[in-house]
Amino acid sequence: MSEERKNHKKGVLEVSAIENGTVIDHIPPTSLFKVIKLLGLDRTTHQVTFGTNLQSKRIGTKAIIKIADKDCADEEIGYISLVAPSARINIIRDYEVSEKRVVEVPTHVEGFVKCGNPMCVTNQEPHVRTRFDVFTRNGELALRCKYCEKITAQEQIEIIR
Repeated sequence: MSEERKNHKKGVLEVSAIENGTVIDHIPPTSLFKVIKLLGLDRTTHQVTFGTNLQSKRIGTKAIIKIADKDCADEEIGYISLVAPSARINIIRDYEVSEKRVVEVPTHVEGFVKCGNPMCVTNQEPHVRTRFDVFTRNGELALRCKYCEKITAQEQIEIIR
């Protein structure tokens, strides 16, 4: 019996490795599409593979994104932390993990999160970019709008990219 057939019988499905690029692992499944939108992967020309509700010994279920031939900028990695703080970033070179990057929460963010206050100037004037301070409240990340001071909880973050 072929190895592929054995794996199929066992229920093992494999996603092919990428030669060079970035793997974002341990994403909470509910945050997968926020990360995709945040990184603009819905508009990219790079090969992107993603899976969700995969088994994880560490967090139960997870999502994963593989982006061929793209390195995430430090700023992008910081932004990932807002919607997927448990994520792990691996840089791949020649099919091997060459670097593991830490997801660090930024102290402020601009221009890609919508303010939840409909009366905020950022929702009234299209030329005004959103600006938020990032902080922890009750053990969860939260954002405070620099203009109206509305606090947005982590699960309510809406990406506007």
